[in-house]
Amino acid sequence: METIAFGVISFIILLASIGMVASKNMVHSALSLAVAFIGIAALFISLEAEFLAMIQVLIYAGAVVVLMLFAVMLTKRDRESSR
Repeated sequence: METIAFGVISFIILLASIGMVASKNMVHSALSLAVAFIGIAALFISLEAEFLAMIQVLIYAGAVVVLMLFAVMLTKRDRESSR
């Protein structure tokens, strides 16, 4: 049972990581990064390391992704170059 759960979670992390690198939209990339971080937290939970999982979600999936999204929103983009 643990092997199946590990396989499913690692597959989700792998897909999210590929989506983060391959995405041209910065917001989609940040959301894929958040999914990868939450998947890593799920692996920590399966290893019975709940504290590390909580830190993973709070610091990485919360703070880093929010910081990336604020950086995207606050940068000035030219509308002509986005077309």
